[in-house]
Amino acid sequence: MKGLFKKQNRQPKETKATTLKVRAIGTRKKSVTILWLVLIGSLAFGIYKNFTAIDRHTVHEREIIETKIVDTNAIETFTKNFVKDYYTWQNEKDSIEQRAKKINDYLTEELQALNVDTVRNDIPTSSSVTGIDIWSVTPEKDDHYVVVYSVDQKITEDKNSQMIRSNYRILLHQDSTGNLVITQNPTLWSPPKKSDYEPPQPESNGTVDSDTTQEVTEFLETFFAFYPTATDKELAYYVKNNALPPIDKDYLFSELVNPVFQTVDDQIKVWATVKYIDETTNATQFSQYILKLEKDTNWMIVASK
Repeated sequence: MKGLFKKQNRQPKETKATTLKVRAIGTRKKSVTILWLVLIGSLAFGIYKNFTAIDRHTVHEREIIETKIVDTNAIETFTKNFVKDYYTWQNEKDSIEQRAKKINDYLTEELQALNVDTVRNDIPTSSSVTGIDIWSVTPEKDDHYVVVYSVDQKITEDKNSQMIRSNYRILLHQDSTGNLVITQNPTLWSPPKKSDYEPPQPESNGTVDSDTTQEVTEFLETFFAFYPTATDKELAYYVKNNALPPIDKDYLFSELVNPVFQTVDDQIKVWATVKYIDETTNATQFSQYILKLEKDTNWMIVASK
C-alpha cells in the first residue's frame, strides 16, 4: 500500500520551454551610432550648402564684332574736289598762283608748305583732269581714312598733248563735326588688279535623263525666244513668283550655249548661257542664268539667280 500511495502522489515534471537567443544589432552599438551621426551630419551639410552655395556656371565668352557703317560720300567728294584742283594748272603765273590757293583749302599747314613748289612758275606744261576713280576708302585709327585713287590727266606742252593715268594714296582726318583735312601728301600707289580667282564650273551629273533634258531644252529655247519682249501677263505662263522680270528689249534669240542640268530636291537646276543678238547695236549679248524648274502640267521656272 505504501508503495502504491507513493506512486499515486507522483506529479509529472513540467518541461522547460527552450528560449531562443536573439542577437541584437543594435542602436546601442557604438558603430551604429557613429553611422547615424555621419548620415545626419551629411544631410545637414547638404541642406546648408543648398542655401549658401554660390551659383557657379561656365561662362562661354564670345567676341562680338560690331560692324560700323561709314558714310564715305563726304570723303569721296572731298577727295575728288582736291584731285581736280591739285592736278589742274596752266603754264601761266596767275593760274599757278590760283592753284596754290585752292589746294590750301584741303591741306594741313605742314603740307601747304611742302607743296609750294610742286608746280613752278616756269613750268612748261599745262594739265587738265579728265577722269577720277576712287578705288577704296579704308578707316584707320583716330578718325583717319586712307583713300586710294586714280587720276587721268591731259598734259599739254606747246602744241603736243598726251593722256596719262596715275595712281595715288592720301590720308585724311575727319573731325567730330565731319570736317576733313588731308594729313599725308599724294603718294604713288597701285590700284586693285585683276584677281586670279576662277569659280567652280558646274557639270551635268547624270541625274537628269535624256528625255527630260530634251523637254527642258525645248522649253527654254521657246521661252528665251520670246522673253526679251514678253509682258508680265505673258511671263505668268512660264514663270512663277516673278522669278524673272520683264526686260522689254529688242534682242533676237540665237541659241542656248552648253546648258548644264542637275536634279536637286525634285527640281531641275539649269545653268544656261543664252546667246542673243542686240538688234539695236548688232552686238552679241550672252546672258547667264541659274534656273530652277518644276513640272506640274507644263514646265515652269520657279527661281533664278
